[in-house]
Amino acid sequence: MLKGSILDQLETAHRHQKTSLKLGVYYKNTLVSLCHALEDHILSDESSPIVITAFQQGKWYLEEAERYADMAKHSSHIAIMAAPDTVWTEHPTSKLANVDLVPLDTSDPVAQEWHLIILSPNYTAMVLCQELSPEDYGAGGQPESDVERKFYGLWTFEPTLVKQTADLAIKHIGNYNPELQQKLLQAQKKIKTAVATPEEYATVVSRVVEYLQTGQEKLGTPTALRHEALDSNLISNEIQAFLRMAQLMDQADINNPMAAAEVVSLAETLAQLLELPAWQIKRLRLAAWLHRIDPLQRSQSILTPGVSTRYQENSPSTPLTCPLVPGAQVLRKMPRLRAIAQIITHQTEWWDGTGEPARLTGDEIPLESRILALVSDFQYRVNQKKNSGQSREQVFTQALEECKEQQSYRFDPKLVDALTLLVMGLQQGLELPTNTPKFSSRMWLIDSKADSDARVSDQKLESTKFD
Repeated sequence: MLKGSILDQLETAHRHQKTSLKLGVYYKNTLVSLCHALEDHILSDESSPIVITAFQQGKWYLEEAERYADMAKHSSHIAIMAAPDTVWTEHPTSKLANVDLVPLDTSDPVAQEWHLIILSPNYTAMVLCQELSPEDYGAGGQPESDVERKFYGLWTFEPTLVKQTADLAIKHIGNYNPELQQKLLQAQKKIKTAVATPEEYATVVSRVVEYLQTGQEKLGTPTALRHEALDSNLISNEIQAFLRMAQLMDQADINNPMAAAEVVSLAETLAQLLELPAWQIKRLRLAAWLHRIDPLQRSQSILTPGVSTRYQENSPSTPLTCPLVPGAQVLRKMPRLRAIAQIITHQTEWWDGTGEPARLTGDEIPLESRILALVSDFQYRVNQKKNSGQSREQVFTQALEECKEQQSYRFDPKLVDALTLLVMGLQQGLELPTNTPKFSSRMWLIDSKADSDARVSDQKLESTKFD
């Protein structure tokens, strides 16, 4: 990491904090897809955001100058940093009143960085990376193909992190143009970024996933190892987009900010008690992280009369053909998350068939959906009672009893029995870990063996025996 770069300053500030940065390696085509998605979202956003970007070299800015002319119509200010080329200032976009160029010295570490920082009253977003050095590439050296260039950094929607980075970028701009620094600071003061709504995040994430998928399609059939690596990098970031959205939605809930992490832990432990296979536990774990992005719990019935809601007789692995619900629909944009979307969609089914959206009964409801429904309800009840003055044991007992009252008509009675054993362990001091999701370029979801196991086992969505 280059000393004095904005990424280095941000990482240093977070190095010894609980909020340490989750950095990763991104191929250039992944970053292009991410940035284009976030840039195009500006075109549909009427909030006039501040945009601060770094292009490394002026020639990369010139390739995007027309796009930035369109963005300028929807932005209050755009500041563009790059090491200038001879025609750097000649493009018409550079002469727009709300567009400012900041020519960086070639020795400036920021000239090796790729930034896109967006501060809007409706949302915040950021891509912050720097290119790997020749030494970082190792024995193979720097790639010949432009799309295989690698960058180290992060992208996020997290408001505090984006604002902190914007402050660092504006301060750096002041080294070159103090007047522009003051103009950006004044504009920043006028922007009061509110917590984005779930719908806003869903719109942004949906656009990001669409662009990532487009970038994936451009690679063609991944016959070569290098294409497989590029493809995996794109898929990993699609999954990260959903996980980040779920994290932000949890953070926005001041009454239950650990809901997802605690539901994940409960669901995973319950699945282990039921001796579910590893692929199913992993799939349940991801569904638990994402379970709150589905607003179905607050909606009226959306069941369409006459639509089949059962598995096809000769194809048990075919997803349930119920109407799409808003929160799960964005997941279905990614083929590998369709099973997760199915789990989340049917978490509001009831054991007696009176739930939504498909009125499935008993074992017709996917097992993971039944588990998710029970543990999320239990977690909610525990969270409500934790400040009631009751002991830990009393809180767990009361929450469990309230779940038991709903067994056989809302919850699977076998799963309530399993939850009873889990609560006994909690009452005796069992501690469940509540970790944040880990992002990597080789996530389990893109493992072909797990996918194969899941397809075979989906043909046996039958009730699990619990002795």
